[in-house]
Amino acid sequence: MRASERISNRCLTRALFNGILNFCYFSYVRNNGVMQLVENPGDHHNSGGANRRKVLVHLPTAQVVTSYSGLEEILRELGWERYYIGDPDHLQFHKPASNDLISLPWQFSRFTTVHMYDIVVKNPNVFRVRDN
Repeated sequence: MRASERISNRCLTRALFNGILNFCYFSYVRNNGVMQLVENPGDHHNSGGANRRKVLVHLPTAQVVTSYSGLEEILRELGWERYYIGDPDHLQFHKPASNDLISLPWQFSRFTTVHMYDIVVKNPNVFRVRDN
């Protein structure tokens, strides 16, 4: 048995992005006895084990979002407001005209693809997630 071995495809998730249905595959990988969830396992194995980092792109300006201050400025322009009630460990935004809430980890270093796709789904045709 090799040190790194794919165990099984455990789930299939779907994200609606600009009217196109994209599929994200997840797999559990055993690496030296430790189970780890790997996103897009085909990309993981084809790239020699190096994970490609995803980035959030603001489509009108083609700029990559690199900080919460830049993201907050864009979200304010789109009608989102800071939401201070709730979890102090998260940065939260809500849109007064809807029930939508965007909840992000306080540290930008913990900003993951799950958070990026949440922003994309709640702001269609404004953001896109792509490989760096």
